[in-house]
Amino acid sequence: MRQRSLIAITAALAAGALTLTACGSRDENGGGSSDSGNGGTTVVIGVDAPLTGDLSALGLGIKNSVDLAAKIANKEKTVAGVTFKVDALDDQGQPSVGQQNATKLVANDEVLGVVGPLNSSVGESMQKVFDAAQLVEVSPANTNPSLTQGLDWQNKQVRTYKSYFRTATTDAIQGPFAAEYLYNNSKKRKVFVIDDKKTYGAGLAGTFTEAFKKLGGDVVGTEHINPDTKDFNAVAAKVKKSGADVVYYGGEYPQAGPLSKQIKAAGAKIPLVGGDGIYSADFIKLAGATGTGDLATSVGAPVEDLPSAKEFVANYKDGGYKEDYEAYGGYSYDSAWAIIEAVKQVVEDNDGKLPDDARAKVTAAMQNVSFDGVTGKVSFDEFGDATNKQLTVYAVENGDWSAVSSGTYTG
Repeated sequence: MRQRSLIAITAALAAGALTLTACGSRDENGGGSSDSGNGGTTVVIGVDAPLTGDLSALGLGIKNSVDLAAKIANKEKTVAGVTFKVDALDDQGQPSVGQQNATKLVANDEVLGVVGPLNSSVGESMQKVFDAAQLVEVSPANTNPSLTQGLDWQNKQVRTYKSYFRTATTDAIQGPFAAEYLYNNSKKRKVFVIDDKKTYGAGLAGTFTEAFKKLGGDVVGTEHINPDTKDFNAVAAKVKKSGADVVYYGGEYPQAGPLSKQIKAAGAKIPLVGGDGIYSADFIKLAGATGTGDLATSVGAPVEDLPSAKEFVANYKDGGYKEDYEAYGGYSYDSAWAIIEAVKQVVEDNDGKLPDDARAKVTAAMQNVSFDGVTGKVSFDEFGDATNKQLTVYAVENGDWSAVSSGTYTG
């Protein structure tokens, strides 16, 4: 799953997207539609993310960043004759709801691309629906390798769904990256590994564990938690008894924050380390003062430190969004912009209008999309994975996340 949420934004939401006028075409099976109100062509970018519930901080950052991309594209007339609009659906972090949302988005002929979801487990539930409709999906946050490389990805990589892409790198890299940092930089030797049994968390914990052992580290204990609870005292007691000098958690911040706090309260004064799923300002709030020193890895470099991201940060602030862009804002903007670039190519290849088979054409065009985005170079490999493999380690310092190391894991 996640750039830091450093911007405190309190202004009202920005005004709706600009409306352009131009000639358009309509296709009942996903070719875009003619907007009779202004005579132009409307293309909808769908969004699926948790907009309510424990993970809403990340979900709203995704939604707002896609909205910003659509507004910028309309303002700059990036695709002549096309007005981009956004349809954001709340998946509540639940695979079954995500699948229902996928069906709703497919049913809307104006939707030519979807950004999301946040959770890998939700992504699994949506892939077949989108692929059957040839509707392209670009996730800014899914990191489980199986989504692009198949269930047996560790032995043989097979791309199952040609409509699925992502701008975030995978846990095949993120887990080992964390293991390498802990073993070589932090000199940790004994780890207690915990996960939430979900697709993202269990997968990340698995790749971390394998890499940590190969480096010579000792896994002194493992545990699976119920993500629906916030009482981790029994697990905390096991961590204390194990003698571990670090805890690695595969999961997300709503559980990671209380888990960290309770581990320290049990007497184990050791850092909790997780992936991009815990990299949120809300983790720091939940972990409390004892969370200082906890670590998280996240995809890419810090947005605030990238020259390519300065315009995004400024535009987001000017947009007046009430919520921070959080860990996936830059990746969400780039995911939306990848869809915009694919639509642009399809329109240009069809004499300035959308073809009848626009969805299939946009999906095919996505494979060759390449541009300099907020998060760096945006392009995709043969599996639909991001070619940008950079990762960053963050530490909780003085009540905020601070970047302590950045690089690319090469194995």
